[in-house]
Amino acid sequence: MSVAPMKAVSIIGLQKYFDKVINILGDSQVFEPENVTTFYSDTEKFVSFSEPNRYAELLTELDNALAVANVEPELTDISDFSCSNSELIDYCTRAIENLNSRITKVSDKEAEIEKCSRSIEQTSHFLGVKLDMDRVRACEYIRPRFGRMPVESMRYLEKYDDNPYVMFVQTAVDKEYVWGVYMAPVDNEEDIDRIFSGMLFEKCDVSDIEGTPEAYIAKKQNEKELLEQELDSIRNEVTDFKTKNYDVFLQYYTKLNQKTIYQNMKSYAMLYNKSETKSFVLCGWIPAENVPEIEKKLRKVKSVEWQTDDALNQLEKSPPIKLKDSWISRPYKFYVEMYGVPKYNEVDPTTFMAITYTVLFGAMFGDFGHGIVLAIAGYIMYRFKNMKVGKILIPCGISSSLFGLLFGSVFGFEEAFNGIYKSLFGLDEKPVEVMGKDIITVILASVFVGVSLVLVAMGMNIYSSLKQKNYGSALFGSNGVAGMVVYATVCAGIVLMLMFDINIFNIFTILALIVLPFVLIFLAEPLGELVKGEKNWKPEKWGDYCTQNGFEMFEVILSYLSNTMSFLRVGAFVMVHAGMMQVVFTLIELVGGVGSVGGIITLVLGNLFVIALEGLLVSIQTLRLEFYEMFSRFYSGTGRPYNPVVLRKVNSLQS
Repeated sequence: MSVAPMKAVSIIGLQKYFDKVINILGDSQVFEPENVTTFYSDTEKFVSFSEPNRYAELLTELDNALAVANVEPELTDISDFSCSNSELIDYCTRAIENLNSRITKVSDKEAEIEKCSRSIEQTSHFLGVKLDMDRVRACEYIRPRFGRMPVESMRYLEKYDDNPYVMFVQTAVDKEYVWGVYMAPVDNEEDIDRIFSGMLFEKCDVSDIEGTPEAYIAKKQNEKELLEQELDSIRNEVTDFKTKNYDVFLQYYTKLNQKTIYQNMKSYAMLYNKSETKSFVLCGWIPAENVPEIEKKLRKVKSVEWQTDDALNQLEKSPPIKLKDSWISRPYKFYVEMYGVPKYNEVDPTTFMAITYTVLFGAMFGDFGHGIVLAIAGYIMYRFKNMKVGKILIPCGISSSLFGLLFGSVFGFEEAFNGIYKSLFGLDEKPVEVMGKDIITVILASVFVGVSLVLVAMGMNIYSSLKQKNYGSALFGSNGVAGMVVYATVCAGIVLMLMFDINIFNIFTILALIVLPFVLIFLAEPLGELVKGEKNWKPEKWGDYCTQNGFEMFEVILSYLSNTMSFLRVGAFVMVHAGMMQVVFTLIELVGGVGSVGGIITLVLGNLFVIALEGLLVSIQTLRLEFYEMFSRFYSGTGRPYNPVVLRKVNSLQS
C-alpha cells in the first residue's frame, strides 16, 4: 500500500454558476473541500458564504418523522433521477406532514387505549361492590369514599369498633394494599375523613364509573377493543408507506441527502467582489488521477477558472492521505490506522507490517491445526460480523499452519507429520524440535530476526527522512545512518565473536564505527540545522544541550538493547505454545488417555482454550513489536485521512 498522489485545486467563478461547480465536484465523489484561508493569506476582501442550508433543516425534520414512525430508509441509486429544487422541497414537505399526521393519530389512539386500561385496572379493585355507582353518588346524606390503604392499616380499624360510622368494606387486596370503600355521613364527613387519612387512605377517582363496576368494565373493554382496531388500521397506513411508492420516496430521500451534503460544501467557500460582480472561491484536494476528468467537466461551465498544484509543493497545508490498497496489505490497514495515518511524504508501513506481522504471528503460534481453526474463525468474524480484525486472522492463521508444518505440530500432536517428513525429505524426525535440542536455535533465530527487522526499520527511516528532505535525521539520527552503523557494528561484532571466534573490535573499528557515530548522534540537532543551511545552528547554551543529550544518549543505548531483547518473546512464545499443549496432554493422560471419552473432551476443550488465550496474547505481543520496536523508528503517523465529499446518509449538518 502506498500514498496516492494528490493535487491542490483552487476554483474561482461567478456566484451564479456556483451550484453547477458544486454538483460537478460532489458527483465526482473525490473532492475534499478545504477552507479558503488555508490557501490564501490575503483574504481582507473576502467574505464568508453565509447562505443557510435549507436542505439540512428539511432533512432533519424528515429523519425525525421517519424515526418516530420506525422507518429506516437506505440511500438508493439516483444516477437517472432528477427533480427541481422546488419539487424536492414540496415532496419532502408533504411526506413530513403525512408522516406526522399518522404519527399523531397513533399517539392519540395509544393515549386513549392507555386511559381505558387504567380505568379497567382501577375499577377491577371494586368488583366486590354490588352497587349502582350512579345511585351511590346521588345519595344526599352519605359520601362514599373509594380507594386503598396499606395492609398494615387494617389493624388500626379495631380502635374504632365503638364508632358506628367508621366502617371499611374491603373489595380487593394485594401484597401492599387493601382496596375498598367507606361511607362518611354528611354531618361527620370531616371527622371520618380525618380518621381514614391517618390510616394513609388514598382516594381513587371513580366519578366516571357508570352503573355497577362489572358493567362499567365490560363497557370499557368493548371501547378498548374498538380503539385497538382503529390503531391497527392507522398503523397499517404507516406500514403502507413503506410499500406504496416507497422506491420513489427513497429517490427523493437520497436526493435530499445529496443536496444537504453539496450545500454544506459552500461553507468552505468565500465570496469576493470583482468588477462589481460577486464571485466565489473554493479550494480543496483531488487525487491526481481524477483531475483530468473534473477539469473536462469544469470547462463546460462559463466564467470558471481553476488551477492545480502538486501536493508535494503544498506540504505546509498538510495534504490529506489516500492510501492505495493492495491485496497483501489491505487487511492490515486497520492496525496501521490505529497508530496513525502517514504524512503525505512519509513511507507507508502497511505492506511492511503485512509481511512482518504475519510471519511473526505464525512463528509464535506455530501449529498446523490451530492455524486452520484461526483462519476459519477469522473468516467467520469478517464475513458475518464485519469485524476488521477477522480479516487479519485469515493470513495469520495460514502463516501459523505453515510454521506448524515446520515445527511438526497438529493440535498439539508433535509427531503427526513424521511420516511426511520421512517420505518427502528423507528425515527421521521433524526439522525443528521446539522443546528439545533446538531450543537454543529458536532463541538465537528470534534475536537474529529482531536485529534484522530493527536494521530494516532504520533503513526505512533513512529513506523516509531523505524523502522529506530531513537530512539531519537521515544522516545523524539514532535511527539514521549513524545509528545504523553503530547498531550493525555492535551486533555483527558480537555474532562473529560468539559463533566464529573472530574479534573485529579494535581501535580503528571502535573509533570509526562506534565512537564517531555516537558523537554524530550526540550532535544530531545542531548538525541537522547546519545541513539545512540555518545560520543559528548552534544551541543557545552548550552546557544545557550536553546535559540533556547525555541523558538522551543513555536512552538511545538502552533502546538498542531493549528493542533487540524484545524479540526474545518470539522464541519464548514458540516454546510457550508447545508447553501449553504438553500441559493439555498431561491432563488427557490423567482422565484416561486420548482414546477415552474424557480424553477426547479434554483434548477439544484444551485446544480451544489454547487457541483463544494464546491467539489473543500473540496478537497483542506481535502488535507491540510492530508499534514499539519498529514503527517508532521510522513512522510518525501524524497525517490526516482523505475525507472526500461522498453521498451518504446525513444525520447532522456536517458533510
